Amino acid sequence: MEVNQPDIVAQVSAAFVEYERALVDNDVAAMNALFWNTPETVRYGIAEIQHGGEAIRLWRESCQPVPKSRTLHRTVVTTFGSDFATVSTEFTSDATPLLGRQMQTWARLGPTEGWKIVAAHVSLIAAP
Repeated sequence: MEVNQPDIVAQVSAAFVEYERALVDNDVAAMNALFWNTPETVRYGIAEIQHGGEAIRLWRESCQPVPKSRTLHRTVVTTFGSDFATVSTEFTSDATPLLGRQMQTWARLGPTEGWKIVAAHVSLIAAP
């Protein structure tokens, strides 16, 4: 298995950038489209847990948008073969002095579905 094939890294990076744009713009439809909509999808948020695509969708409809000042730091995209990847990033905003951490697991689910987030974890810690 090849790690970090440039074309696959570019695809996952583009999908991640699209997700981040949707997150900052509070484009719920685009965020939902980038999450795998199955019972197996898990998202651990800062103060909540969602099991399943439907739970994630329902939560998105009522959650507060992220601050427009959200800034990413130290984003790492790692791909394994041509269908599996992780994206890890840190983030800050003017809404909190805390440092955010976000990890996503991405899988390419075929030619019609493309790249989807199949698991995600978001947390906050005191800034070092």
